Amino acid sequence: MVPRLPRPGGRRAVRAGAAAALALALFLWWLVSLHGTSSPSGRLSFATGVPTGVYAKYGDLLKEDLGHDMPSLEVRLRSSQGSLDNLQQLTSGKADFTLATADSVATYQDRRQPGAKGLRACARLYDDYIQLVVEKDSRVRSARDLKGLRVGVGTDDSGVQLITRRLLTAAGLDFERDITPVRVGIDRMPGLLEDGQLDAFFWSGGLPTNAVSALGRRLSIRLVPLDDLIGPLHALGPETRFYRAAVMPVDAYPELQASQSVKTIAVANLLMTMDSADPELAESVTRSVMNSRDRIGQKVHAAQKVDLRTAIFTDPLTLHKGARRYYLSVKP
Repeated sequence: MVPRLPRPGGRRAVRAGAAAALALALFLWWLVSLHGTSSPSGRLSFATGVPTGVYAKYGDLLKEDLGHDMPSLEVRLRSSQGSLDNLQQLTSGKADFTLATADSVATYQDRRQPGAKGLRACARLYDDYIQLVVEKDSRVRSARDLKGLRVGVGTDDSGVQLITRRLLTAAGLDFERDITPVRVGIDRMPGLLEDGQLDAFFWSGGLPTNAVSALGRRLSIRLVPLDDLIGPLHALGPETRFYRAAVMPVDAYPELQASQSVKTIAVANLLMTMDSADPELAESVTRSVMNSRDRIGQKVHAAQKVDLRTAIFTDPLTLHKGARRYYLSVKP
């Protein structure tokens, strides 16, 4: 009879393998408990902007990506009058995430508005460009020429009116006395200009803004340079540090058939939530925003400017811990 040879390792190898498998299982369980693998569920409200603005269009497209990435999450969009309204909706609990310009956030904080201390950022997105729109044959060549005119300045809860007030001050004009301020948003300003009820209007938004493009197809308009105000604007105080010199390229609005670029002022947009937001949800939303850049950018040109390298620069807000976790996970 041929003797049976012992298996290599015998029972010891079996016990060692079982121990290794158990250790691996425990390690995987720890990872799951730490980071979670299930998609966030429940309901999420996202405050955007007026229907004809870039905020609203961006929100519509982002909703599709959030639904694809988190199928168990119901996403609801909320309209608003702009940045300051968005901040109020967020801090009051009406919205879970929103967009706002950096200068609006700083103003909200400096005024010590309710909930301001709990604001947290998920990403720096694209820049808003300040646009002063007039008819092509208008005598207005700078903001200083607006004296005595009817000017669309944005609604009282908008970031547009916030920057408009500062720009007029930088131009040496009084908001209440030197112009006739018409407090309406981008949903109404183009129509009022077209009907002769406005002489000019200010808008702060990504390029291009649908409402301005549509107006340019119906009426001969042009954009007024604002670069002469950047120095006086910065001299107004620390909150104006968020404004920078910028250039709107010739092809920003093909409908205007401009012959040269327009020098203006820009301010960054921030995606934000509250410090109490679930870290897993904040991480997932941030990931969807960054991953959706190319798809959304095909329809919203401004979204092409979303960049992983600059997204973490969210002054005056600190990053939400969930967003920070996302950036650490993709760090080279």
